Amino acid sequence: MGELRVLVFSATFGAGHLRAAEALIEAVRKKSPEAEITHLDFGAFISKTLNTIVKNTYIELIKHTPRLYGMFYYRTSKIRPQSLIQRFINILGRKEFLDYIKGLNPDVIICTYPVIAGVLGELRFKGVIHAPVVSVVTDYGVHSQYIQRGVDLYIAGCQDVYKDLIAGGIAPERIRITGIPVDPKFEEELDRSEIAEKLNLKLMSPTILVMVGAYGVLGGSKHICKFLLDSSSPLQVLVVCGRDEKLYRSLEGLEGRNSMVCYGYINNVEELMSVSDLVITKAGGLTVSESLTKKLPMIIYKPIPGQEEENACFLERIGAAKLAKTEEELEETIQYLLSHPEEIESMRRAAAKALPGHAAERAVEEILALVQ
Repeated sequence: MGELRVLVFSATFGAGHLRAAEALIEAVRKKSPEAEITHLDFGAFISKTLNTIVKNTYIELIKHTPRLYGMFYYRTSKIRPQSLIQRFINILGRKEFLDYIKGLNPDVIICTYPVIAGVLGELRFKGVIHAPVVSVVTDYGVHSQYIQRGVDLYIAGCQDVYKDLIAGGIAPERIRITGIPVDPKFEEELDRSEIAEKLNLKLMSPTILVMVGAYGVLGGSKHICKFLLDSSSPLQVLVVCGRDEKLYRSLEGLEGRNSMVCYGYINNVEELMSVSDLVITKAGGLTVSESLTKKLPMIIYKPIPGQEEENACFLERIGAAKLAKTEEELEETIQYLLSHPEEIESMRRAAAKALPGHAAERAVEEILALVQ
């Protein structure tokens, strides 16, 4: 196992694909410390300039015109695997990928972004590359881009995804339900009082965590914070602004009867989740998986049409989250939960039962079994 060569492809179109890849890499290193791991950004590999343009366009689209993004998502989900459009997508960067893979000669290729899984799956199906291709589904619904005939193994987050893949024509033996891979540090049981002392926070309930996303895509964040600060229910507010420096600066001056602590882009989200009783967030696949892993109830606010709506529906169905589509619904939901702590506890129990646990380790075990 010491000579294992692993090639991982992710994408920066949303932080989730990258975080899933990093979680798998960490798990591979723990399982096989001598493994040679190469991690590449799919878009930057093709063209750094084009990747930047597409990434920025994606962020602006979901921030300002989410309905337009939803239309794009659902229309592209109707593309058939053997259509001319899909065949065109599957030849994107084909020569570059093929030359690179032949030079690296990996034992396995892991993809956390479906487009590259399609390109490599097609090469695998035609016998052009010999390394098995693994596709990691990073949401709780299946877009048609995930349905690829040459993929050897699918890593699925839940039974619903398993059923969707089978409905799309994927053989059951090519699918493993492990949970969506999250960083193993989210699996650790942390002492709430110790973390509160470490972070100079009050040890109090309820503590509400507001996560605006890596690029500040949670709409109405300032309004949410002001509402929580002015709430008649005593509470503590923690806000993670990600890379949105403008939002961070705008929140610094807010005051109310409750306390609030703001953070920029941080690497200890698991600690903030450990001291929180409830999180208000978008419905990105990795964020909700991390929350479920930490047994943290969620309020999903204004999910973006497409994969976020599908994720939100999954969370509502299992009882781990409440969905709010308007400011009024959000305020009513917050007030209801604050006055019914038993409901928050019920959501916590539902979150605790949602996933099999240790998803990254489980996924890596399945991947290594495929290689062997």
